[in-house]
Amino acid sequence: MLPKDLEPIMLGLGHPKYRASQVLEWIYSKMAGSYEQMTNLPAELKETLAKAAPIKPPNVMDVKRAKDGTTKLLIGFPDGANAETVLMEHDYGLSLCVSSQAGCKMGCAFCASAMSGYSRDLTSGEMCWQFIEASRIAKDRRISSVVIMGMGEPLMNYDAVLQFIRVLNWGKGFNIGARRITLSTCGIVPGIERLAGEDLQITLSISLHAPDDATRDRIMPVNKLYNVSEVVGAGKRYADRTGRRVTYEYVMIKGVNDSLSQAAALVKLLKGSLSHVNLIPLNPVPESGLTRSTDATVAAFKKVLEDAGLAVTSRREMGSDIEGACGQLRLKKRRSF
Repeated sequence: MLPKDLEPIMLGLGHPKYRASQVLEWIYSKMAGSYEQMTNLPAELKETLAKAAPIKPPNVMDVKRAKDGTTKLLIGFPDGANAETVLMEHDYGLSLCVSSQAGCKMGCAFCASAMSGYSRDLTSGEMCWQFIEASRIAKDRRISSVVIMGMGEPLMNYDAVLQFIRVLNWGKGFNIGARRITLSTCGIVPGIERLAGEDLQITLSISLHAPDDATRDRIMPVNKLYNVSEVVGAGKRYADRTGRRVTYEYVMIKGVNDSLSQAAALVKLLKGSLSHVNLIPLNPVPESGLTRSTDATVAAFKKVLEDAGLAVTSRREMGSDIEGACGQLRLKKRRSF
């Protein structure tokens, strides 16, 4: 909740509406584990809230720490659903990758989230719990940016994700600036169009992964609903409307989407638009049968884009020794059952 959501409840309980902000500040900013810790609330209100809306942290089922500082948490919810969140060390601070669904039904060929099965959408509260539990791991270090690109397709859980973004951005809570929040989609065009009208300064990241329909059909079933032209068109309209540069994610898969001709096709697709290409080394999932492109291939692909004037970076691999790709820890748990 945000204060505006809780204020009517406080008034209904016979308390002034400013209590809403106090309670939420304790939960989000001070990460109180119980109402008893909320020292500026009257005892009667604490007792009422403890009965009506008990604070029940989820179960942290597993924690894996990588040599590069990446930490992955598998978080279990009371109904048996679970999701992953990943805390990443960067030179600019700590970033958190948050899941929006328990599993995923988009079926991308290279992604462990789809292989582990889809359970349900996560609530905005369950996304908040990922931030809170990761903050406990981070201890006195502040998480300064959030990427909603963990398990699931955020734009298929639009309302809950949007509420989570607004909670992240609330100044007395997690206090994450909008420009430090990234939402990643596999290309749900109606969701992109809707998001463009929300007046948010977040970054939109589109998982493109191929410059042509034949290749994208092979690795991303969603392309049969929204093809390359439609997805990139929506991205361009988003950039035009918001003034925000759109990031196009491109996972490098050996022999599938990494040829120089495909690099040239990507240039033709994006040249002249407010865009940035992020080349990603494939984090291999044994079940997929796919392997990553060589470093030399990635470098050659990147040079074609750079020579054409596109903004391009190659993402640093993170967490490979702890099965860092989204869904891998959850998939590993399922394999053991």
